[in-house]
Amino acid sequence: MAGSENVRKQTTWGGAAGIALLGFALVYRFFPEVIHVSPGQRPAGLPVRATVAPPPIDVRANPPAVIEFGPPRELAGEPPPEAPAEPEAPATARITEQLALADQALAAGRLFDPAEDNALVLYRKVLDEDRSNRRARDGLAAVHDRLLADIATAIGTGDIGEAERILVGLDKVPHEAARFAELRGRIKLARQVEPLLAEAAELLKQGKGLEPAGASALDVYRRVRELDPGNELARQGLEQIQRGVLERALAAVAKDDFAAADVVLAQAATIAPGSQQLLDIRTRTEGVRRQRAETVLAQAQSALDSGNADLAERLAQQAQAISADLPGVDEFQDRLRNARLYASLRPGQLINDPFLDRAGTAPAVLVVPTGKFLMGSPESEKGHRNAEGPQREVVIDSGFALGRSEVSVGEFREFVRASGYRTSAEVEGASSVYEENSGRMVDGRGVTWQDDYSGKRAADNLPVVHVSWEDANAYLAWLTQRTGKKYRLPSEAEYEYALRAGLATRFPWGDNDPTRTIGNFTGAGDRSPAHRTWRKGFARYADNYWGPAPVRTFPANSLGFHDLDGNVSEWVEDCWHDTYLRAPRDSRAWVNPGCERHVVRGGSWGSDPDHVRSAYRLSALTTTRSGRVGFRVARDL
Repeated sequence: MAGSENVRKQTTWGGAAGIALLGFALVYRFFPEVIHVSPGQRPAGLPVRATVAPPPIDVRANPPAVIEFGPPRELAGEPPPEAPAEPEAPATARITEQLALADQALAAGRLFDPAEDNALVLYRKVLDEDRSNRRARDGLAAVHDRLLADIATAIGTGDIGEAERILVGLDKVPHEAARFAELRGRIKLARQVEPLLAEAAELLKQGKGLEPAGASALDVYRRVRELDPGNELARQGLEQIQRGVLERALAAVAKDDFAAADVVLAQAATIAPGSQQLLDIRTRTEGVRRQRAETVLAQAQSALDSGNADLAERLAQQAQAISADLPGVDEFQDRLRNARLYASLRPGQLINDPFLDRAGTAPAVLVVPTGKFLMGSPESEKGHRNAEGPQREVVIDSGFALGRSEVSVGEFREFVRASGYRTSAEVEGASSVYEENSGRMVDGRGVTWQDDYSGKRAADNLPVVHVSWEDANAYLAWLTQRTGKKYRLPSEAEYEYALRAGLATRFPWGDNDPTRTIGNFTGAGDRSPAHRTWRKGFARYADNYWGPAPVRTFPANSLGFHDLDGNVSEWVEDCWHDTYLRAPRDSRAWVNPGCERHVVRGGSWGSDPDHVRSAYRLSALTTTRSGRVGFRVARDL
């Protein structure tokens, strides 16, 4: 057992050592610069590197042990602590000088040559003296990264000798074996394709970029890309060849030869697919194409506006050939189709053509939509007549306009005053009128177009009657001259098409008797001035007229026409034929030169119910005049 003196000495020295150790720890913690240690700092001027390949020698010092007190932090719910920064020994003056020279060599690009004055040698000298020197280790990492970049640049530019020389330098730096082997393989491949690149460059100088096939620069560059898909010189060479092809595409575009430009662009796409210059030229071509197509389409619009539908159609086809997806083409085609069918008018549009040489207008007409329908009646229809068959489909493929109502006395009066025309009734001195005493139609001496159904003076708003087929055509010829538009009688097919208005029923309104007042027909409730009634009429129907009503008294049908059935029967253009055998299947009138009988359509104010059917037709001499027959105009578009 130690004596009291030894114990006293041990206690004294132990306390002093403890105080010294505590003082050193405090200085290290709060004044690290005193002992030349700067934890966490990095020498200025050196690049930051995320990972450093392990060197052949242990250039990283072993970190000091970390002493922890208490349970591990992860067990206490805290993340594990990071290892403290590794302290470095104070740098000597010689190391400091070597590091300065090494940093200068790195900045100047002297990575591994000349033999002595280069960054690689200088950093290694520092590590030979101080294996833990962080600036030296980071400097070697920077040399490593610079060498990798320089090798890649040399390979990319085709300087294979330089790439091989730099690879030698890389071998002197700590590196990854796999990465080094990869670079060596790339250099070997570059050596292999080097003569092919030289051959392709020579062919380009000779103007043999695309020809001859199989022995052109294009073919050689493609062989290079097969061997080395990422070869930058081959890519540049292909794009150079492509550039010449694209210039031909631009030349074709300048001549508006977009078809040729498309062919050339397709060829260019096979040379260097997806190149930026190809995308740029395609964009430029599409822009010019779209602009040119829009210009041509605008010209087509102008041609259509001026009434030249044929030229407008040709220009529209040209615009669409230039740019298939040109906006506005579909709308223009609709306009063009409308112009062809309706002269740029629209179905249902009301037209009042003004006179060119005097005040006034022609009777109002409505544009009739095109379509198709079954003309005539089936044999099974009640009241069917042989003259109404055989039933057939008729196509109305040409737009036309039809009078909204019958021609009125006032409208016909304007014609007679202006032209001095004398009607058939005036020449012959008579027309057929209704006689109240007998309830029959009889010859009325001195009756003309100015009189009503009974021979009395007619109001201007009544439909004109006592006019023959010839009188109607004389009026229409006068309208044509006054307006500059072609006026005529409607064909029988046009008349029935407008009368049916899309229905295929027995009557224009349906298959049964009318249940409301829709027109001027014979009805059981009608009374003559002498209180006569109709021997045949629609049961429980009355329209309060015995004789024609003023035009447009009754509701229009779905197409906007008044009194196509009822009020007065009307002349049409067609000659009379006993059946529809060999009849036209379009909207044309069926006319035989010199025919003496024409067709009258639509029931009148005095017709039997069977005569008001949609398919009913009547034959009349061209010279017929009657208080039950008038007409309405048709107009070509």
